[in-house]
Amino acid sequence: MSRADGVGVREGRDEQGPRYGNGRGAPDAGGRTVRRIWTFGLFRSELGITFRRWRTLALLGVLAAVPILVGVAVKIETSDGSTLGGGGEAGGPAFIAQVTNNGLFLVFTALAATLPFFLPMAVGVVAGDSIAGESSAGTLRYLLVAPAGRTRLLLVKYATTMTFCLLATLVVALSALAVGALLFPVGEVTTISGTRIGFGEGLLRALLIALVVAASLVGLAALGLFVSTLTSSGIAAMATTVGLLITVQILDQIPQLHALQPYFFSHYWLSFADLMREPVYWDELIKNLGLQGLYAAVFGSAAWARFGAKDITA
Repeated sequence: MSRADGVGVREGRDEQGPRYGNGRGAPDAGGRTVRRIWTFGLFRSELGITFRRWRTLALLGVLAAVPILVGVAVKIETSDGSTLGGGGEAGGPAFIAQVTNNGLFLVFTALAATLPFFLPMAVGVVAGDSIAGESSAGTLRYLLVAPAGRTRLLLVKYATTMTFCLLATLVVALSALAVGALLFPVGEVTTISGTRIGFGEGLLRALLIALVVAASLVGLAALGLFVSTLTSSGIAAMATTVGLLITVQILDQIPQLHALQPYFFSHYWLSFADLMREPVYWDELIKNLGLQGLYAAVFGSAAWARFGAKDITA
């Protein structure tokens, strides 16, 4: 069998049976400890396979490059001593006007710039390929020979996707932090409310914002996982997930749909900016996290129901 990136043959498996974490064959079906070890081994193997793919590395590279491009562009634009216009809808990504005064704001700017499309697109690609990629590669049936069963395999796939969400977000944040510290001064941070906080507290808020951004992708990851159970084509699942993302983003900008927009998974994504207020505004943050939890529950359950009835011999 030939190797391929994405939907090709998965490393660590062969045609004789499933891929086990300890590589010593099937565990005892009656041993909970053995099943936990198998699950951890499968999860570790999934992480290794996912992050060794050229596609995944390319996605992370693009995400790391966005803060570099934004930082260099701001530096060039302000090299003559001029200042940028205010951020937001008219002046570019949120916080961009503050970047020249404090490089830490490049973290917030980069997350605001990548969250609407780049970050969710990367997550959609990984989530969409999770089950459909196995099916198109012909390896799904061998994975399901293991006593962990379909539910545990689905949970491992979702956990792998969520790990990618977190890592991708941290890649953007760390790249922006390095570039911001290199190109601009750093120090005390002025919040949206006009108060000043120390650089250490600013770093903690940046970390919290990165975690909130990663959590904001939970619903999309579950949606992509569900789509992945509907087809045996990894490319079709990835394209459908990204297409749904773009469609929802467009619908969220149409004023006539204001009654429906609070239920779109992307509607409260930029609420992380409220973490830069003093005191922090929690209303929309809580709505965002609650909405992501709802999407995860609904589409996670739908993925479980669909995957439980999926014919893996077809």
